[in-house]
Amino acid sequence: MRCGRILDRDNYCNDHAQVTDDNPRPPSTTLQVQLSLRQEWTRTSSLNPRNDLLSSVRGLYVTQVARPEETMRKHARLLIVDDDPDLCDLVQRYLEAEGFVISVVHSGVEGSHAGSSGNYDLIVLDVMLPDMKGFDVLRELRSRARTPVLMLTARGDEFDRVLGLQMGADDYLAKPFSPRELIARIGAILRRSGWQSEQAKPPRPLSIKSGDLELDLAGHSASKSGKSLHLTSAEFDLLRAFLESPGQVLSREALVERVLGRKFSPFDRSIDLHVSNLRQKLGPQTNGTERIRSVRGVGYVYVWPL
Repeated sequence: MRCGRILDRDNYCNDHAQVTDDNPRPPSTTLQVQLSLRQEWTRTSSLNPRNDLLSSVRGLYVTQVARPEETMRKHARLLIVDDDPDLCDLVQRYLEAEGFVISVVHSGVEGSHAGSSGNYDLIVLDVMLPDMKGFDVLRELRSRARTPVLMLTARGDEFDRVLGLQMGADDYLAKPFSPRELIARIGAILRRSGWQSEQAKPPRPLSIKSGDLELDLAGHSASKSGKSLHLTSAEFDLLRAFLESPGQVLSREALVERVLGRKFSPFDRSIDLHVSNLRQKLGPQTNGTERIRSVRGVGYVYVWPL
C-alpha cells in the first residue's frame, strides 16, 4: 500500500512540491487551513516565541500553536501497527509534532507483543497486515490488555467496521483519512479512556452506583456485584451517560456526540453496536428486567433499578 492510497492525497501527499512563500500551491481548502495556521503562528510568536513549533513533514508545513486541549494529550504514548513505511513515517512525524510519543511496528506479531506490554495509552491498528489479520491482533490484545484501539479500515468496508467494534475496538477510521481527523479520533478516545498527563490530573472524583453496578470515574473502571467489567472506553462512557441520566431518553445523536466525540451520521451504526455490546456485558437487572431499553425512532433509556 502506498501513501497516496491511504491518506487524502490532495491534502497531505505531495513528495515533490513543498509549500513555501516562494513556491505556493493552488489554494485548496486544506492549504487555506495551513495558511491560516501560519498566520496564527506569526501573530502568537510575536507575543510569545515559546508557544509555537513550526515543523516540516514531507513537504507539508505543520504549524502547532499551543492550545488548551494539547495539555491533555501531551506525551501520550501511541503504538502504530501498519505495514506501510511511508504512511507510518508521515503519521509519526505529524503526531510527534502534536505532542504524542510514537512507536511504530510493521507486523501483526510485533503489534501483538508490543501492544500487550501495557506501555501504551492507545494503539492504532491496521486491518490489513502482512503476517496476520488485524482482527487476530485485536483478539490477542483484548485477551491480555484493555488499551484503547483505533482500527484503520478500507473506505466503505462496513463488515470490517462492524466486526472490529464487536471484537472490542474503541473506534475506527476509514482510509484514506486526513491527519487532522486522525488527531480528532485519537483525542476523543484518550478523553473517553480517562488518560491525562501527570501535570493535569484533577482531584479524584466520586464513583457512581446503581444497584449492583459501580463506576470508578478516576480509575476508569466498572464492576458488577464486585466483579470487574471489561469495558472499552466507549462502553464506559456510554454507561456513564446512562447512569447520569436514569429514566431519561437519550437520543442516538446526543450519544454519538458525547460518547464518540463526533457529529451524528444517519448511516453510522457505531453507537448501536456499542449499546449492544454493553447490554451483553451488563446482563439484566437483579430482578430480571432489561437495563437499557430502545425507544423506537429516538434512542435509548437506562431503567433505574427499583
